[in-house]
Amino acid sequence: MKKSTKVTIIIAIVVLLIAIPLIINPGSEFEGSDGQGSEMVDEITGGEYEPWTEPILERLLGGEIPGEMETLFFCIQTGIGVGIIAFSFGYLAAKKKHATQTP
Repeated sequence: MKKSTKVTIIIAIVVLLIAIPLIINPGSEFEGSDGQGSEMVDEITGGEYEPWTEPILERLLGGEIPGEMETLFFCIQTGIGVGIIAFSFGYLAAKKKHATQTP
């Protein structure tokens, strides 16, 4: 099988994995697990749960973190993760390339 055919098949599978849930459940809310977890804790404890700690940045800044800063930290975290993954792929590709060049 040609490399371009494999890439096309992988792209088609990814598109289907994204599209199928949207087609099966139109109008559904696909919210994250954080909100669902908080709702479950409230349901189990009857709304009487008090957190035993607070985020470090909230303590340092003396209040709630603005939404823009949360987004910034999330983007930085994402960038670090993507950098690690890209470096790993590059390292493996270079390792493979140099392994085939030497006898």
